[in-house]
Amino acid sequence: MKIALLAYLSIAAVMSAVSFAAFGWDKRSAEAGKRRVPERTLHTLSLLGGWPGALFGQSIFRHKTKKLSFRMVLWAIVVLHVGVLTAVYFTISNFASTQ
Repeated sequence: MKIALLAYLSIAAVMSAVSFAAFGWDKRSAEAGKRRVPERTLHTLSLLGGWPGALFGQSIFRHKTKKLSFRMVLWAIVVLHVGVLTAVYFTISNFASTQ
C-alpha cells in the first residue's frame, strides 16, 4: 500500500510540474496573442494528477481565475482527487487496524 501511495505522489509531482508549466505557457501565449493551450488539455493534466500544480499555476500566473466554467471543472477534479485519497487512506487505516 505504501508503494501505491509513493507512486501516486510521484505521478502527482511530475504531472503538477507539467500542469504548472502549461498554465504558465498558456498565460504567456494569451498575453502575446499566440496559439493557446486548450482548456481540455489543462483539465486533462489536472485529472492525471497535476491538480496541485494547476491550482498553484492558476494562482501564481493569475490565469483562468475569472472563467467560472473552468474553475468549476478544476475544483471538481480537486474534490475527486481529495475524495479518492481520503477513501484510500481510511481503507488502509481500517485494514491496518484489523490486522
